[in-house]
Amino acid sequence: MPEEIRVTGAGATLNLVYGGSETYALPAEYLRVLTPSAEARGHNGVGGRTVSGKAGVRIAGVEPVGNYAIKLIFDDGHSTGIYTWDFLRELCLEQPAKWQAYLDDLAAQGLAR
Repeated sequence: MPEEIRVTGAGATLNLVYGGSETYALPAEYLRVLTPSAEARGHNGVGGRTVSGKAGVRIAGVEPVGNYAIKLIFDDGHSTGIYTWDFLRELCLEQPAKWQAYLDDLAAQGLAR
């Protein structure tokens, strides 16, 4: 679980602090396109799709979900993704690889950010 969660840049970035000094800045677009919701992941891994056109999206709110996650509310109306602590940590640690895979997926499908 992060020790600190803060939205900065008028909703452009979610900042997470672990262990007092380990910090991560996750762009809203990154979090939105990698949403854990059924929109992108599908149901049981079937039927997901690549989320595109979110370059200007912002985080409008953050709500706690029990003691295990947060729900991010985006200014495009999306609010169904539950970001567990484990998933957030994965997004932090694997950000370069996950972002590149997303960009490659967009290019392969002829989609734009």
